[in-house]
Amino acid sequence: MTEDVLRIGNASGFYGDRFDALREMLEDGPLDVLTGDYLAELTMLILGRDRLKDPARGYARTFLRQLEETLGLALDRGVRIVANAGGLNPAGLAHSVRELADRLGLHARVAHVEGDDLSPGGRFPGALTANAYLGGAGITACLAAGADIVVTGRVTDAALVTGPAAWRFGWEQDAYDRLAGAVVAGHILECGTQATGGNYSRFAGRARDLRRPGFPLAELHADGSCVITKHPGTGGLVTVGTVTEQLLYETGGARYAGPDVTARLDTVRLTQEAPDRVRVEGVRGEAPPPTLKVGLNRLGGFRNEVVFVLTGLDIEAKAALVREQMDEAFDRAKSRPAQVTWELARTDRADADTEETASALLRLVVRDGDADAVGRTLSSAAIELALGSYPGFHVTAPPGKGAPYGVFEAAYVDRADVDHVAVLPDGERKAIAYDGATRALVDVSAPPLPTPLPPGPTRRVPLGLVAGARSGDKGGDANVGVWVEGDGGGDRAGDGDGGGDQAWRWLVHEMTADRFQSLISESRHLTVVRHVLPNLRALNFTVTGLLGQGVASQHRFDPQAKGLGEWLRSRHLDIPEVLL
Repeated sequence: MTEDVLRIGNASGFYGDRFDALREMLEDGPLDVLTGDYLAELTMLILGRDRLKDPARGYARTFLRQLEETLGLALDRGVRIVANAGGLNPAGLAHSVRELADRLGLHARVAHVEGDDLSPGGRFPGALTANAYLGGAGITACLAAGADIVVTGRVTDAALVTGPAAWRFGWEQDAYDRLAGAVVAGHILECGTQATGGNYSRFAGRARDLRRPGFPLAELHADGSCVITKHPGTGGLVTVGTVTEQLLYETGGARYAGPDVTARLDTVRLTQEAPDRVRVEGVRGEAPPPTLKVGLNRLGGFRNEVVFVLTGLDIEAKAALVREQMDEAFDRAKSRPAQVTWELARTDRADADTEETASALLRLVVRDGDADAVGRTLSSAAIELALGSYPGFHVTAPPGKGAPYGVFEAAYVDRADVDHVAVLPDGERKAIAYDGATRALVDVSAPPLPTPLPPGPTRRVPLGLVAGARSGDKGGDANVGVWVEGDGGGDRAGDGDGGGDQAWRWLVHEMTADRFQSLISESRHLTVVRHVLPNLRALNFTVTGLLGQGVASQHRFDPQAKGLGEWLRSRHLDIPEVLL
């Protein structure tokens, strides 16, 4: 392959993303490869439950419906489609895609990647799903064999880009810097419109249409550098800020490990080279770890909840009364749920001009291994209080039967114990071996810090006036990335006001792990680790255990920590006036 640029786009960031995106990306501009990310920890649990009902299921059926409208268009334009929509059954999805092509009268060469499913054989007893995170080499083999469509099971999100990049540019396993550049590009693309203004913390006041952001694409070069952009005329924006936020999303320290390569996030350089065009370069890579991560989902039991509405005066007394009544009801029923959690959200205001704004919400969540303990027991106890509890008693909805919840955990296995297989369009099964070097994952040394800002007048205002943030989940842990705009590298190319350096000098010394814990009360009894990324003018905080046993366990009000960064931005600090 001698082409200088691989134009690779994304049309899905999760199972349930914008249905029309696949067509829009094919119609709105030129592409070489179009990817779709359909998998997440929660998705694997959902697909696992689907497979229990019908072994022929276990893949993202939305993908098939999207292809029904777009397969002919993709083939006409010569765009290869690579998606992890195969989930727990990539062979089943590949078969269904072939059937779809035949029904549409189209000739499509379909391949798939498998070997990630480690649940057979009892290696992980009790796991509903057990899937290793594979790299992009299987995708590379499928494309090299002429595949038009490649579907996979559990590969890393970035593998959807490293696989096509290695195919196009002929990269070997030890092309670490180039592979790392593709990993970074893949991480930026993987969540769709989060790179083009979706969920952007600094959206307010931007003179851009953010109602329907266009999906992102990368112009990837043979040296691993790329430009992140979007099709002309689509909504949203691509800036150093939007790209920085996505780079920080669901990452941790400077070493971002994967099965293909460990990318050094502390080497990434971002430049706003033109409107809606951000250059990503300088990425260094290292040999990948000797192990592969395995995502395990188990059924943890049953869960239910009821939300009591407390209106007007005496909110605390009303909450205390209903808690005492529910405790007594559980005792009388002799089937108290194993876990009972209360949370009072003071959404009420004094002298409110509407009933809703005069009301607080008291949330009761119960968990147990017995469905009846969270179903009938909770329903009876809560509803029987209707005429004999606090004044104004009502609930947002009556509790139902309860629902099963999942538990996620990560394990690690030697990569040699995983059979990575590419099933080519002609049916040939090609074993994918990794025979390169590996390197154990360790933290990098702390980088030198800039000098602090000199003392000066301050104002007590929200952190979000000077900093952006994005937060997310990794199993039971949460991460919060916090960043400030740089000189000429923020949302206005070439602003050159020097404020970025000053903001960074303040942020890196002010926002320590201790300060983070003082602002985010839920983290005070947990381990918080701060990672410093000077090139991005960013800090990344990892909060261990904040999300319990993962998103499917519904451990907290915001189970995926999506709003955690916005909570942090809303907290007030003494911020130097020179930054405001």
